[in-house]
Amino acid sequence: RNRAKIDAAIGNARAYLDLAAEHGSFCDWLWSYVDGTPVVGGWADLASVPATTPLAERIAADLKAHGFRWVGPTVVYAHMQATGMVNDHLVTCFRHDELRT
Repeated sequence: RNRAKIDAAIGNARAYLDLAAEHGSFCDWLWSYVDGTPVVGGWADLASVPATTPLAERIAADLKAHGFRWVGPTVVYAHMQATGMVNDHLVTCFRHDELRT
Protein backbone atom coordinates (compact mmCIF):
# COMPACT_ATOMS: atom_id res chain seq x y z
CA ARG A 1 0.00 0.00 0.00
CA ASN A 2 3.01 2.26 0.26
CA ARG A 3 3.61 3.65 -3.23
CA ALA A 4 7.28 4.41 -2.47
CA LYS A 5 7.92 0.77 -1.57
CA ILE A 6 6.10 -0.44 -4.68
CA ASP A 7 8.18 1.89 -6.85
CA ALA A 8 11.32 0.73 -5.04
CA ALA A 9 10.47 -2.93 -5.72
CA ILE A 10 10.09 -2.17 -9.42
CA GLY A 11 13.30 -0.15 -9.46
CA ASN A 12 15.15 -2.84 -7.52
CA ALA A 13 14.06 -5.45 -10.06
CA ARG A 14 15.49 -3.30 -12.85
CA ALA A 15 18.71 -2.69 -10.90
CA TYR A 16 18.98 -6.44 -10.20
CA LEU A 17 18.70 -7.26 -13.91
CA ASP A 18 21.27 -4.60 -14.82
CA LEU A 19 23.71 -5.84 -12.19
CA ALA A 20 23.22 -9.46 -13.29
CA ALA A 21 23.82 -8.55 -16.93
CA GLU A 22 26.94 -6.58 -16.02
CA HIS A 23 28.49 -9.33 -13.86
CA GLY A 24 27.17 -12.56 -15.36
CA SER A 25 24.74 -13.09 -12.50
CA PHE A 26 23.64 -11.35 -9.34
CA CYS A 27 24.83 -14.40 -7.41
CA ASP A 28 28.35 -14.13 -8.83
CA TRP A 29 28.47 -10.45 -8.02
CA LEU A 30 27.27 -10.94 -4.45
CA TRP A 31 29.49 -13.94 -3.67
CA SER A 32 32.53 -12.05 -5.00
CA TYR A 33 32.45 -10.08 -1.74
CA VAL A 34 33.45 -13.25 0.14
CA ASP A 35 35.54 -14.79 -2.66
CA GLY A 36 32.99 -17.60 -2.97
CA THR A 37 33.73 -18.84 0.55
CA PRO A 38 31.29 -18.38 3.46
CA VAL A 39 32.37 -16.20 6.35
CA VAL A 40 32.38 -18.32 9.51
CA GLY A 41 31.27 -16.71 12.74
CA GLY A 42 32.40 -18.06 16.06
CA TRP A 43 29.49 -16.99 18.22
CA ALA A 44 28.98 -18.63 21.60
CA ASP A 45 25.51 -17.19 22.26
CA LEU A 46 22.69 -15.51 20.37
CA ALA A 47 23.37 -12.15 21.97
CA SER A 48 26.76 -12.12 20.22
CA VAL A 49 25.39 -12.58 16.70
CA PRO A 50 25.42 -9.18 15.00
CA ALA A 51 22.50 -7.66 13.13
CA THR A 52 24.90 -6.20 10.59
CA THR A 53 28.62 -6.06 9.81
CA PRO A 54 30.98 -3.71 7.98
CA LEU A 55 30.82 -6.08 4.98
CA ALA A 56 27.02 -5.89 4.91
CA GLU A 57 27.28 -2.09 5.13
CA ARG A 58 29.67 -2.07 2.17
CA ILE A 59 27.39 -4.32 0.08
CA ALA A 60 24.33 -2.22 0.98
CA ALA A 61 26.16 0.94 -0.09
CA ASP A 62 27.16 -0.72 -3.37
CA LEU A 63 23.58 -1.86 -3.97
CA LYS A 64 22.40 1.71 -3.43
CA ALA A 65 25.08 2.95 -5.84
CA HIS A 66 23.62 0.54 -8.41
CA GLY A 67 20.12 1.98 -7.92
CA PHE A 68 18.63 -0.23 -5.20
CA ARG A 69 16.36 1.38 -2.62
CA TRP A 70 14.99 0.25 0.77
CA VAL A 71 17.94 -2.13 1.14
CA GLY A 72 20.05 -1.48 4.21
CA PRO A 73 22.84 -3.39 5.92
CA THR A 74 20.52 -5.34 8.23
CA VAL A 75 18.52 -6.67 5.28
CA VAL A 76 21.72 -7.45 3.40
CA TYR A 77 23.19 -9.29 6.40
CA ALA A 78 20.00 -11.32 6.84
CA HIS A 79 20.23 -12.26 3.15
CA MET A 80 23.87 -13.26 3.62
CA GLN A 81 22.87 -15.52 6.52
CA ALA A 82 19.93 -17.03 4.65
CA THR A 83 21.95 -17.83 1.53
CA GLY A 84 24.95 -19.30 3.34
CA MET A 85 27.38 -16.47 2.68
CA VAL A 86 27.73 -16.26 6.46
CA ASN A 87 27.73 -19.20 8.86
CA ASP A 88 26.31 -17.67 12.02
CA HIS A 89 25.30 -20.93 13.65
CA LEU A 90 26.45 -20.92 17.26
CA VAL A 91 29.62 -22.90 17.87
CA THR A 92 27.55 -25.25 20.06
CA CYS A 93 25.15 -25.99 17.18
CA PHE A 94 25.70 -29.29 15.36
CA ARG A 95 25.36 -27.47 12.02
CA HIS A 96 28.22 -25.05 12.72
CA ASP A 97 31.00 -27.55 12.02
CA GLU A 98 29.05 -29.30 9.24
CA LEU A 99 28.83 -26.01 7.34
CA ARG A 100 32.51 -25.20 7.74
CA THR A 101 33.47 -27.72 5.10
